Amino acid sequence: MFKVLIAEDEPLIRKGIIYCTDWARLNCGIPLEASNGEEALAEMERVQPDLVIADLMMPVMDGYALTEQIRQSY
Repeated sequence: MFKVLIAEDEPLIRKGIIYCTDWARLNCGIPLEASNGEEALAEMERVQPDLVIADLMMPVMDGYALTEQIRQSY
């Protein structure tokens, strides 16, 4: 089963992605959540997800910077 992390600063969009996707059919567990790139990096270190779905425009650290950090670290 794949581990998924969703990084999205808008709670309604984040919850919408989680609740409107049939994660079991995709062989994924219930996704972990982060509201910005820094939270996503902390979750990455803790859980090491297989897939990250990230918003590009987030406060604190945007999706572009998050992607760069992931590429450098993982």
